[in-house]
Amino acid sequence: MRTLLLAVSVASAAALGSGCAGTDASGRRDAGGLSRGQIEAIVASPDRSDADRKNDLRRKPVEMLSFIGVRPGMVVLDVSAGGGYTAELLARAVGPSGRVYGQTPRAPGATLAARLKTPAGTGIVSVVQPFDNPVPDDVGAGRLDLVTLMFNYHDFGALNVDRARLNAAVFAALKPGGLYVVADHAGRAGTGISESATLHRVEEVLVRREVEAAGFRLASAGDFLRNPADPRDRETPDPPQPKDEFVLEFVKP
Repeated sequence: MRTLLLAVSVASAAALGSGCAGTDASGRRDAGGLSRGQIEAIVASPDRSDADRKNDLRRKPVEMLSFIGVRPGMVVLDVSAGGGYTAELLARAVGPSGRVYGQTPRAPGATLAARLKTPAGTGIVSVVQPFDNPVPDDVGAGRLDLVTLMFNYHDFGALNVDRARLNAAVFAALKPGGLYVVADHAGRAGTGISESATLHRVEEVLVRREVEAAGFRLASAGDFLRNPADPRDRETPDPPQPKDEFVLEFVKP
């Protein structure tokens, strides 16, 4: 069964082709990249776990991967990979011709460790390094195509992470034109990163200001996880509803 699943995963990735980001009205990727249908096929892969499928309801991976413009052959770093949910999706998308590094500050926890042993998880390279120095030693300057940081930038406030050093390291590791995608739970205006340990939120303008200070330019902002009705005054909105979440895509000039 393991061999069969690996063969299915590799064959699917090989069939996707390569190309640059951007979609037209029909959902086709420019220059032969991933179409929305191809991304949907990745998300629907039969060997994905039930836990990941449940997480899909909140994380909207089809919209996220489409927004990012991930494609086969990319070299990617997923900062604060956690249990590997995003890293695995990226590994499926970049295929055997690409590479995904999953950074954690300590040895992988049980969820990520188990994921690394699955056929899809073999496309993830575990990287154990501090948050403010997340780029693996074997990746030279200007070698990465994409860096993602999903829903954990806010934690860096409570953890006293040197965010300026983190963003500078990401900038140095990316190729010119490389992308840095940051998604997080939106905080209220004026709160900055002060509610990092309480509401687990961060103000969008703070993230943008700090990332742009490293030399990045904001390329686009995704609205597929936004919820203007969320009062943003609690960790879990009351009345129950999706959190207001932002997705920012920065480019290295």
